[in-house]
Amino acid sequence: MIDLFTIFGKGGIVLWCFQEGGQYFRETINDLIQNVILQERGSFNNYSSNNVTLKYKLDNEFEIVFLIVYQSFIQLTYADKLLSEIQIRFRDMYKNVLENRNLVNSQNTELFNNFDKEFKKIINRVREEAIKQEEIHQKPRTFQESEKSKKTIESIMLNKENKTKNKDVKKGKENVSNDKVVGKSVSPISSTPASPSSDVDEEVLKNRASMMAKMKGKAKMPSSPPTSINEKKKGKKARVWGYGNDVDVPEVLDYSADGGKKMELKDGEFENEEVKKFVENHRSMVGNYKGDLPGLDEESDEDEDDNDEDTINDLNKKSGWFSSLSKLISNKQLTNDDIEPILKEMKETLISKNVASEPAEKICQSVGGKLTGKVIGTFSRVKTIVKEAMKESLVQLLTPKRRVDILRDIIEAKREGRPYVIVFCGVNGVGKSTNLSKVTFWLNENGHRVLIAAGDTFRAGAVEQLRTHMRNLNSLHPDSVQLYEQGYGKDPAGLAAGAIMAASERGIDVVLVDTAGRMQDNEPLMRSLSKLIRMNEPDLVLFVGEALVGNEAVDQLVKFNQALADNSVPGQVPRLIDGIVLTKFDTIDDKVGAAISMTYITGQPIVFVGCGQTYTDLKNLNVNAVVNSLLR
Repeated sequence: MIDLFTIFGKGGIVLWCFQEGGQYFRETINDLIQNVILQERGSFNNYSSNNVTLKYKLDNEFEIVFLIVYQSFIQLTYADKLLSEIQIRFRDMYKNVLENRNLVNSQNTELFNNFDKEFKKIINRVREEAIKQEEIHQKPRTFQESEKSKKTIESIMLNKENKTKNKDVKKGKENVSNDKVVGKSVSPISSTPASPSSDVDEEVLKNRASMMAKMKGKAKMPSSPPTSINEKKKGKKARVWGYGNDVDVPEVLDYSADGGKKMELKDGEFENEEVKKFVENHRSMVGNYKGDLPGLDEESDEDEDDNDEDTINDLNKKSGWFSSLSKLISNKQLTNDDIEPILKEMKETLISKNVASEPAEKICQSVGGKLTGKVIGTFSRVKTIVKEAMKESLVQLLTPKRRVDILRDIIEAKREGRPYVIVFCGVNGVGKSTNLSKVTFWLNENGHRVLIAAGDTFRAGAVEQLRTHMRNLNSLHPDSVQLYEQGYGKDPAGLAAGAIMAASERGIDVVLVDTAGRMQDNEPLMRSLSKLIRMNEPDLVLFVGEALVGNEAVDQLVKFNQALADNSVPGQVPRLIDGIVLTKFDTIDDKVGAAISMTYITGQPIVFVGCGQTYTDLKNLNVNAVVNSLLR
């Protein structure tokens, strides 16, 4: 049932191995190491790939990994217990060897050959215990253990007696209360007391009481004021159109200083006036953004936890300062009890900074798994160690696995004689067109001509918005931006293909494709986006998302990627999102958690950060600034 059980160090040296069958798992294990262990995404200790399941357990004290591999269709219920038992026994047998790093790194596998017999003993014992547990669960319960045994005749009779007693008590209370009400209401009419023995008399008295209550209620009702007979009904007034006959029409409607003379200009002259003003206000921007974009400003990170007490002291305040001091200065192996309170606090901090709950939970689990069993030195603070581990994990998460160098890739595309194509996609109202224009300005600054494809053929005013951006950008960099549009209601995929062909004919360097905003649950629009990407094969697909969102970011990205995968060509590798543009970053203060959520879900880098309303408000992500804001 077990295909492979291996023990290896984090440096890659295999210490011991047990294998059944001749199947080779090198690629699968390397995928686990690269995608889970090294990326610290191991919130759970299992990983599935190529129809096999891998479960592992980390030993942070000796930096070794215990790994078990079996077929995915097998329900190996004792896998976790086997890993724990093997870890305990292996540590006990070879503790002295594992403490000697030079000996472990010598690649002398004969050191651990004696563990073969121990492994067979442990696995046989664990299997037998698992079989016994299954038999216990599958064995039917005896009559004494069942619920029916509790429902004996004696208990049923007692329950019936209790119910009848309760009913009698309730009836008695109701009779007493009714007598009181009846006595009060009937006393003015009849001086004779009602006879409780007669049910008929009692009902008559109730009816009398209700009748008297109604009569009293009617007497208290205020009488409506008499309406005058001579009062005339108001008829409908006739509608007055415009100002009517009784209102004077104002002579002057334009109160501007020039009396509306400016409006007498022709359209072209009026646009020229606007362009002149725009150039005067934004002339200083030109020529300052060549090369890579600047990063986000990093604020000074002051450690606000200097006055915080050590977590061990927090947990043991009542035990006195001496015991806390002795725990603080002695070497200690971190346990889950030491780490869990701090991680819980950090999880709440991450969620309050807009990190989605699922990534926050998994990141904390990953940090906890990395620290459990680690030995801390003298005068080491648990909270400081956990915070440093969290910071290291977040920096590693936000650091891109591959660098997206757009300027270099544009030069490569030029050598191939084709334009470089970027597609912008995302939900409604996140700022796709605005940030597309910012990217256009940055590319113009670096000497590249841009063709904007107006692929948003649904939203009214989308083409006009891009036309305004084109006019403004051309006023700053003459003849650097062109707009390719076919109006509204056209097929975006065909429009993008036409734009790419036009760019090739005109010798334009970059094509930026704007797309319609769409909710992640809108299947027709998601299918249209997949068709656009599948037909045109862009160099870069950027998802534009708001920095304001929390849990919604997870849902958006997961469903966008899922839709792109579902609508891809069967048999081919699906084209998913390549990078992220994070917008409205200037509105969130230190709530920068959306960057963590989006990067964790897709594994793709944040390429641009939008932080304002002008063309220069586009920056690169500063990883340290984001992490410091999260942990501040």
